Amino acid sequence: MPTHLSVNLNAVALLRNRRDLPWPSVTHLGRIALQAGAHGLTVHPRPDERHVRFSDLPQIRALIDDWFPDAEFNIEGYPSEAFLDLVEANAPEQVTLVPDDPNQATSDHGWDFAGQGNFLRDCVQRLKGRGMRVSLFCDPDAGEEGIAAALATGTDRVELYTGPYGACHDSAAEAAAQVDLLRRTADAARAAGLGVNAGHDLTVANLPGLVAAVPDLAEVSIGHGLTADALEFGMEGAVKRFLLALDRCQVAADSA
Repeated sequence: MPTHLSVNLNAVALLRNRRDLPWPSVTHLGRIALQAGAHGLTVHPRPDERHVRFSDLPQIRALIDDWFPDAEFNIEGYPSEAFLDLVEANAPEQVTLVPDDPNQATSDHGWDFAGQGNFLRDCVQRLKGRGMRVSLFCDPDAGEEGIAAALATGTDRVELYTGPYGACHDSAAEAAAQVDLLRRTADAARAAGLGVNAGHDLTVANLPGLVAAVPDLAEVSIGHGLTADALEFGMEGAVKRFLLALDRCQVAADSA
C-alpha cells in the first residue's frame, strides 16, 4: 500500500496569525493541497491557538466532507479534556496524541508508554469508541519494550518522531544511525500488529531514506518542510514534489 501524505497546515496558520487578517487562508491552502493529490490534512490546535485556531477545525472538516470525501482529517494534540472535547466536536478520521507541554514550540519527543500507559489507555478507548483511529507519538528508539507498552493502550498506530533524523541533514552517517533506530522500532510495531506513521522535519531529500527503511509506512505528516517548499513552488507544486518522492520510493521498493 502506498504511503499517504497528510499536509500539516500549522505553518500556514502561523503565517496568517502574524496579522489580524484572514490570509493566507488555511482552508484555501488545504483545498489546494488536496486538489494536488494530498491524502489528508493535519492540524495541531494548541491551547493558545498560536497556530491553527479552534475555529479553523469545522471549516476544514466541512472542506473534506463537501469536496474531498476520500481524504482524511488528522488532529494532533495533548489529550487534555478540552482537546478531547474539541476532537469529538470535529470528528477527524485520525487523532494523533502527543505529549506536548503547552509552552513547547513544537513536538520534540514521544510518549513514555510504560509510565503513562494507564492515562493513554483511557484516552485511546474514549476516542476509538467514537469511531476515530488513534495514533500515538513515538520516540525513534522506543524499541520492542516501548511498542509493547504502546500496544497495551489499545492504539491503532504509532507515529515515529523523525525530528532527530531530520536534524541530520548535514551528516549522512548520523542520518543512517537515526534511520536504523526508526527501522527497529517500526519493525517492532509491525510485529505487534500496529500501523506506522511518521512525521517531523521530513523533506523531499530525506523521505527516500526513511521509506526505504520502513517500506510499509502508512502515512507521513509534513508541515514545515512542505510549507517551505511552497514558498518556492507554490502549494500545488510542493505537494506534487512530495508525492513524486513517495512514488519513487514505492517504485524502488517494488523493484528491490
